[in-house]
Amino acid sequence: MVRPLQVRYLGLVPYEETWHRMQEYTDQRGLDDPDQIWLLEHPPVFTQGQAGKEEHLLNTGDIPVVKVDRGGQVTYHGPGQLVVYLLLNVKQLDIGVRQLVTLMEEAVTDALQRSGVDAYAKPDAPGVYVAIDNTEAKIASLGLRIRRGCSFHGLALNLDMDMMPFLRINPCGYQGMRMTQLKELAPQVTPEQATQWVLNYLVAGLGNPQTTEHKGLD
Repeated sequence: MVRPLQVRYLGLVPYEETWHRMQEYTDQRGLDDPDQIWLLEHPPVFTQGQAGKEEHLLNTGDIPVVKVDRGGQVTYHGPGQLVVYLLLNVKQLDIGVRQLVTLMEEAVTDALQRSGVDAYAKPDAPGVYVAIDNTEAKIASLGLRIRRGCSFHGLALNLDMDMMPFLRINPCGYQGMRMTQLKELAPQVTPEQATQWVLNYLVAGLGNPQTTEHKGLD
């Protein structure tokens, strides 16, 4: 089933406020309410998923830590990172969790390939990875929650950001995991280009629904 889709551009928005808005929309939406994709950035924040362990928070300093209801471990969000939240009625769309995770991974790998970067997903560790000097590095993280047959949360792709805060945690629960960003791998590609490529792939993967674009949530 193809459902109408709203694409919402939020800009730089606080994490907790946005998270609560996702929860509210998911809890209150009816069968006829449209699916939504939110494109945004967050001010510096560490988020700890339901599987998160305190030992993976090494030295958070003055950056806040928020415990959230998505799957996964700890990650970092900050300006210059593309965050995509998928608020979809997956029950009506007949999309399983694994299928949605694969769609997000493919959207990122497609954008990276268009940038001239070889990237890949791993079945045992959701996200998108690249090889740098024979060392594996992660460039995108994923985390979802399904409630009332609907998804929220989504993906975070590192584009052009301060990477130092990742050294304050074990990203996604892996000690010493190297993180990277598009600026290091393909500096000729703008964040706007990468964002559009990711969005185009997601919309196509959802069956090219009738789509409208909006600024903000109201």
